[in-house]
Amino acid sequence: MDSIPNAFEKESMMSSWRMSVLADRHRALGSKLEDWNGMGTAWTYDTSLADEHEAIRTRAGLMDVSGLKKMHIVGPHAEALINFATTRNVSKLYPGKSVYACMLNEAGKFIDDCVIYRNGPNAFMVVHGSGAGHEILTRGAVGRNVAVLFDDDLHDLSLQGPLAVDFLAKHVPGIRDLPYFHHMQTTLFGRPVMLSRTGYTGERGYEIFCKAADAPLIWDTIVAEGKEMGIMPCSFTALDWLRVESYLLFYPYDNSDMYPMEGEPIGDSLWELGLDFTVSPGKKEFRGAAEHYRLKGKERFRIFGVELASREAAQAGDALYDGDTKVGFVTCGMYSRLTERSMAIARLDPAYAETGIKLELRGASLTCAATTHTLPFDDPDKTKRTAKG
Repeated sequence: MDSIPNAFEKESMMSSWRMSVLADRHRALGSKLEDWNGMGTAWTYDTSLADEHEAIRTRAGLMDVSGLKKMHIVGPHAEALINFATTRNVSKLYPGKSVYACMLNEAGKFIDDCVIYRNGPNAFMVVHGSGAGHEILTRGAVGRNVAVLFDDDLHDLSLQGPLAVDFLAKHVPGIRDLPYFHHMQTTLFGRPVMLSRTGYTGERGYEIFCKAADAPLIWDTIVAEGKEMGIMPCSFTALDWLRVESYLLFYPYDNSDMYPMEGEPIGDSLWELGLDFTVSPGKKEFRGAAEHYRLKGKERFRIFGVELASREAAQAGDALYDGDTKVGFVTCGMYSRLTERSMAIARLDPAYAETGIKLELRGASLTCAATTHTLPFDDPDKTKRTAKG
C-alpha cells in the first residue's frame, strides 16, 4: 500500500506538477519529495549520504532522475532546430550516439545544458534540466516541419558506479561494448528500454529510459538483485557530492541566477563556466553565437576548485579571501571519507584560477586554509567513465 504524504510533503509538492511513479518507493526510503524542476524529488533518504557516495564510487547506486525533462524532436527540420538551439553540430551525430551541449540566450549567456541523443535520420531526444531548454525548443519549432513532444511518461533511472556494467551484463547482451556517450534500444527484465552510457557522477554508469508503467518493476528488480553486489538506492543530494569531485555543474546552483553580480544582468558566459568545450569547432551559427565569441577574454570570474585544510565541508556561499580581499566563494562543497579530502567548486576572480594559490575560507560555520585546485579532483583523465569492456 502506498504511503500517505504528511502535511510537510503536501506543502512541498504544491509546486510540483510532475510526478514520478516511484514516489511511494522514495517515501518508504525516507524522502519528503521536495520539488525539483516541477517534480517531487528524493533529495535525501534515511540512509547516510556518505554511504550513498561510497556506494557509487566503489560499487553502484541507483537513482531516479526522472525530474530531467525529456523531449522528442522529430521531423525533417529536427536537425536544423537543434543545431540552432544548442552549441553542438548534431549533423555529425549518428543514430546511437549522444553528446553533451549547452544552450545560450541572445546575449551569449548560459541558460541550460542538455544531452542530445540521435535515434534516427530525423529523430532526436533532448534531455535537459531546469533551465529554459523546453521553451527554446518549442518556440524554435514554430513554422518548421518538426514535432516537439515533451515526454513525461518516460522515466530515467540512473545506475552509476564501477559495478553497474557487471550487473547489467547479466541481463543485456553487448552492454560491455557500448562506448561512452552511446545508447542502445533493448530490453531489461523483459521491458523495452533505451540504455545510455551517460550519467552525472564521473563513474562508469548507465541511464535506463523506460515507460512509467515499467519503472517500478525495473527499480524493484535492480534493488533486489543488486543487493548482494552492494548496489543501493541513492538520493539526489548524493549527486552534489559526486559532482564536486567530478566537475559537473548543476544549473542554477553554480550560476549568477543564484549568485547575482552587483550591477550586472543575470547570466554567465561559457568561458566563465569552463563550458566553452561544448561549442563544436568552427560552429558559428547558433543562438547567441556572436556574443559568445565576443565575450572570450572578458571573464568576470572563473569556475575553479578549492581544497580545504579541514575534515568538514564548505557550505554554499562561504567566502574565499586572499588576506583582506575577497576573491570568490564556494558554490558547492563536500568531504569524502574515502579520500579524506574536503573539496569545493568555487566562483573565483580570474587571476586566482590557477593551481596552488593559498587562500582562506571564511564561512558561517567554518574558517580554514584553502588552496586552489584544478577541476576535476577525481579522475581528471576520465578513465573511469570511458573504460572499455
